[in-house]
Amino acid sequence: MKYDFKELMKNYETEAIKTLQSFVQIDSVYRGDTVAKNMPFGEGVYKALTFIGKVAEKDGFSVDYCDGYATEISCGSGDKLIAIYAHADVVPVSGVWKHPAFSATIENDVMYGRGTGDDKGPGIAAYYALKALRDAHLIDGYKVTMVFGGNEENGSACLKYYFDELKKPYPTYGFTPDADFPLIYGEKGITNYLHQAQVDLFPVISINAGTASNVVIDTAEAIIAQDDKIEDELKKRKLNYSLQMEKDTMRLTIYGKSAHGSTPELGINAGLELIAFLGEYYDLAALKNLASLYADPFGKAMNLYFESENLHETTYNVGIIEYVDTVLRVTVNFRYPETVNGEEIVERINEKTLVPTEIISTSPYLYFDPESPFIKALYQVYVEETGDTVNKPMTIGGGTYAKESKNTIAFGAAFPGKDNLFHSPNEHFELNDLRQSMAIYAHAIFKLGHEL
Repeated sequence: MKYDFKELMKNYETEAIKTLQSFVQIDSVYRGDTVAKNMPFGEGVYKALTFIGKVAEKDGFSVDYCDGYATEISCGSGDKLIAIYAHADVVPVSGVWKHPAFSATIENDVMYGRGTGDDKGPGIAAYYALKALRDAHLIDGYKVTMVFGGNEENGSACLKYYFDELKKPYPTYGFTPDADFPLIYGEKGITNYLHQAQVDLFPVISINAGTASNVVIDTAEAIIAQDDKIEDELKKRKLNYSLQMEKDTMRLTIYGKSAHGSTPELGINAGLELIAFLGEYYDLAALKNLASLYADPFGKAMNLYFESENLHETTYNVGIIEYVDTVLRVTVNFRYPETVNGEEIVERINEKTLVPTEIISTSPYLYFDPESPFIKALYQVYVEETGDTVNKPMTIGGGTYAKESKNTIAFGAAFPGKDNLFHSPNEHFELNDLRQSMAIYAHAIFKLGHEL
């Protein structure tokens, strides 16, 4: 039987929007200083995971709070398991916003706020798709779990705990609504690594730049000794800066443009501009060395640029730069295709830098055959619900929950040609995209459960 999933979802649209507003209004950035029992990622993430769990309990779903690592919502029964993985945590707020970042303000049918697009909006779309199917008795002969994790933006310890410690089953088929439509069948490998050394950078006293390794630095600050000539040099270089006189020091701020760490070429890295300037102006070898190595976001300045036909080129995002008490720490988010060994590249970088390098974390690449029945089925769902036959399944530089599970891909919810400003100021989600995503996800769950 053929169902009209757009019509099925209409009665849930108003409720979904209200729920999303309440969800976005929870500041669910990781806070290490509020970590406690059953709150492994801090109070804000705990509140968000509890919120969505209470919504699901009220709606009659079975809910498991997974020791505070994730909230699992489930219904149905059977040997086939369809799983959806979304996340409730968000990256920190930076830059200038037209509306407060946790206000969930709606303007011209667009909701603004951190997490609207990454990933609370898509997660809510998938949740109400599941609710509509359950209410219509269309979850028949199979089980569906929807998991909201609490640590996707900081290493996905949530799903590692979910699978490895709680021994939750892997799905027959799964998707995460945390990327782009039509769908993603391949993701680059990701290695986060750290340059760290004790080094005297005087007259630089401190540097504070960046909030997360997977975000292009949009604001970078340095406290420096007073210098009457430095502003003339800043003007010559035409940097976007501000200079504030303090009692015995000066506060230099460089402004750039934020972007997702998977596409650093779309941003302007204020941290790199800052250390390049300070390194040259004060002749500081460590800063000059790092600035020169990362002058090209694809690795060409290091002669460490690689690409493949499937997963494309390498990218290197300098996401955090800190200098406190003569200790310099620079965190880099490195993404690479299936033809590259991440550990070998970090070793080669270590040979080129004056600041020693160590790996923090590694996530392997992901690749599905684009002609497999699973991929073709989800693409068919997208085409039938949107009428779009121009845009095709793709690979990305981003890393999603698909890597943490098995038989899982990233599926929406950013539509082609849309920039929802993930990880950037004024992140938003068009409510019409929310509505359309709900129908796509309902159709997808039904098709995976009944037809594959």
